[in-house]
Amino acid sequence: MRTVQMTLDDELVSAVDNIVKKLKTTRSAFARKALKDAIRQANINMLEKKHKKGYERYPVSKTEFSGWESEQEWGD
Repeated sequence: MRTVQMTLDDELVSAVDNIVKKLKTTRSAFARKALKDAIRQANINMLEKKHKKGYERYPVSKTEFSGWESEQEWGD
């Protein structure tokens, strides 16, 4: 692992300190998890934007999925 220095405002540090006490963890562990979650969410957001652009460029046609309608089973 590598040590990095960050600048945070006092209110954020206090909020982190309060929550890590309740979670019985450390600032570092909390920050690692928060950063991993933020990276995962950013990647999801980028993929969603990419998919949206693709569907805007090549919209679904009205009959594109009609061949599958007979395969659907909705139950009673």
